[in-house]
Amino acid sequence: MMQNSPMSGESRLERGRRALAEIDGAAGQNVVDALAGIAPDFATYLFEFPFGDIYCRPGLSLRDREIATIAALAAMGTAAPQLKVHIEAGLNVGISKHEITEILMQMAVYAGFPAALNGSFAAKEVFSRHETASEEAGA
Repeated sequence: MMQNSPMSGESRLERGRRALAEIDGAAGQNVVDALAGIAPDFATYLFEFPFGDIYCRPGLSLRDREIATIAALAAMGTAAPQLKVHIEAGLNVGISKHEITEILMQMAVYAGFPAALNGSFAAKEVFSRHETASEEAGA
């Protein structure tokens, strides 16, 4: 599990690349690739700050960080693409579909029913994709 101190000898960029691959797999790299023709420096910032600095801090597990991220993105109500990426990341770091559903239902209390509903629909899409990929891998 990624919990390296900034003093581990890796650069922020190296640490961030490793963290993003561990957490988001191909979904995170797809975001970086999409930025290549528009704002490649922004992709570097994405590696360095959120993943190289914040995600690698001690104190919370990757699972805990993804729970917080899913809740925050759902509550925002304006970040459906990012929410889908982080729902997938949540599955990658051990959050169950049931737990993700409960996180999104909790948002009805603090962010309102529209945010919880939109988050639930995003989760349904990710879960469906995830199940299809699992079925194809097993076939």
